[in-house]
Formats: sequence, C-alpha cells, structure tokens
Amino acid sequence: MKAINELDITNKTVLIRFDYNVPINKGKIINDFRIKASFETINYCLSQNASIVIMSHLGRPNGRNSDLSLKPVQKYLNKYYKNKIYFSDDCISSESIDISKSLKPGQIHLLENLRFYKQETDNNREFSKKLSSHGNIYVCDSFGTSHRSHASNSKILNFFKHRCIGLLMIREFDFLYQKKSLGTGIIIGGAKISTKIKMINFFLDNADYILIGGAMAFTFLKSKGLNVGLSMVENHMLDIAKEIIEKSKSINKNIILPVDVVCVKDNIDSNKIFIKNINNLEDNDIGLDIGPETLNIFRKKINKLDKVIWNGPLGLLENKNFSNGTIKVSKFVKRMKNKITIIGGGDTVSAIEMYDNLSGFTHVSTGGGASLKLLSGEKLNLTKSWEMY
Repeated sequence: MKAINELDITNKTVLIRFDYNVPINKGKIINDFRIKASFETINYCLSQNASIVIMSHLGRPNGRNSDLSLKPVQKYLNKYYKNKIYFSDDCISSESIDISKSLKPGQIHLLENLRFYKQETDNNREFSKKLSSHGNIYVCDSFGTSHRSHASNSKILNFFKHRCIGLLMIREFDFLYQKKSLGTGIIIGGAKISTKIKMINFFLDNADYILIGGAMAFTFLKSKGLNVGLSMVENHMLDIAKEIIEKSKSINKNIILPVDVVCVKDNIDSNKIFIKNINNLEDNDIGLDIGPETLNIFRKKINKLDKVIWNGPLGLLENKNFSNGTIKVSKFVKRMKNKITIIGGGDTVSAIEMYDNLSGFTHVSTGGGASLKLLSGEKLNLTKSWEMY
C-alpha cells in the first residue's frame, strides 16, 4: 500500500474515505476525536492544491434516516476550513457527482452517509463504481472500518489505478502493528475474554507483562478455583482462561491479575462499597473495579516498561465509584516519560475521556474492532482487499 505522500495529488480531486462515525445528539457533535484525527490528511491535500471529496458512514441507519445525516459534520468542518464545505444529501446521485467534478483546488465536498445505501455494507460492485466517479485518486484513511470489507474501502479499489492510504492510517499501522520487543507490556480490560482471546495469546509471545483488569479478570480468577461471588464471569471460557494461565507459566510470562477488588453486595446499585482481597470474596460479593493493592502492583510493573499498550476499561465506568482503577492507571501511563504509550481505541478511549483527557499518550487509536484485530497480530480486511484488487 502506498502512502498519500508517495503520489502526486497536485491539482487532482482526491476521494477520501474517513471514519466520521461520531456521537451526535440533536444535531450537535458530542465527541470530535475522529473528525480531528482526519485534519492531518485534509491539510496535506490542501497544501498540494488538491480538491477533496469526503465519504463516511454514521451509525447503522437501515436506509435513509435524517437523525444519522452527516450534515452536522459539514457544519463542524466549516468552522475549521475557510472555503465553504459543499454537502450533498446523497452519495451517488448525478448531482453529487457533478459537484465533485466541478470542484476547484482547495474546495471540499462532503457526501451523505454511505450506509443510507445497503450496497455499502454489501460491498456492492455497482455502488462502488458510482462512488469512484467522485475522484481520480482514492485515499483510504478510515482505520475504524479497516477490519470490514465494504464498498467504500474494498470493492472500490477495482476502479482506481492511483490509490493510497492517508496519514492517519500510516500512524495507526506504525503504532498498532506489533513486533516482538523487550520492555513491552499490555493492559487488558473490558468485560469479556471471548472478544480478546486472540490478543491475549498474541501478547503471551510478544510482551513481558500482561496486566488484566475489568470484568474479564473474574473469569481468570474463577478458573483458578477462587470464589468470585456474583461477579461477571464467562463460564464457557473458564477452560480457555485456565489454559492461558498454564501456558503463561510454561513459557515464564507474567499474567498479572487483581489481588484485591472494589465490590458491593448483591446489587451493583448498592451504596455500600468494600475493598476486599480476592481470596476473601463471599458468595454475594460483586467485584466492579481493581483495588488499591492491585493498582500499586500495576504501577510498579508499568514503571519497568519501555512501551505500554492499553485496551479496555478496568472497572464499571458508568458508576464513578468504580472508575478509580481506570483513572489511576491512565495517570501511571501518562507519567512514562520518553516511553511509548498506546491507547488501543474503542471503549478505552471513551473510558479515559469520561474522567480524564487523551493528551499525554504517544498514540490514541481511532479504531475499535480494527485496533483489536491489529493488536492480535491479524491481517486487516483492508490489507487483504488491497492485495486482491
């Protein structure tokens, strides 16, 4: 895959697939992280005197849905770019294609939500062909959809001789594609082992430490024969969790599990909160965050590392009483001066933003499932498509 700065885009019309799948409430953008992540590529194109046509999806509209229009994104972009951002209420109409073809250097045209058409997720060839009419160079800069094979990032490649990836994609690949290196550790949280089993196995061979928090920790703890009370457990994953722990011992790798937890009794809405050693949990206890001793262990391990990758919240963030683990670990990681710190997208980004900010990390990924796949050592569907077409 070529990078955008390897092609001559001067005075060309570039068709860029971005990921503007952002939360919008009553026409107002709630989180602009993914939009701002696209500015580097937009600014580069403008510096090369190119005109730009932007395509993206938003949500899962199941047909045309005004609540999931990209019109608010046009208003947002207008605040940052002096030239008027043209907007088409369709992405393949002859009118929208005419606007794209009439663009002058420096002008930007935003197309309506790709997923208003089912053909987008069906990876439909004819739909892709119509989309390709908007530009003469194709740029994929949508890391958040790179694990999908959709019309706008897969089949569309058939219709472009000149195609490349954008600056955001380059950065995502640089930081998330992992090679074995000393001094690497990963922090894994979230609810389910089942969604992260490949990543855990990958890092057993490619990291010094695996620090595990979040609800998934209780599946590991139960697999060791501990009573975890009413804490969330994936019972169908107990044997696999046990195998992972045994494998880590056989290859002398450290999986660090919580030694204490913040918990309640009977009901997660209870106001009575306890901190308990994991050996002392009772049948009606519910673990909802990592405890202070666990945090101290995590801090010491993190301080020994040269690179930390973090994927998944460490507690039940919807309740501030169980956010301390995530907040404290965020601060530990930020204090790693002159070290590489990578936030692996999705829920991790939302978790940090809920109580902190994203500044201070080396790289914050815009992807959810794509980050998980790349961090698991797997090849993205996007990469397969580029090899195929």
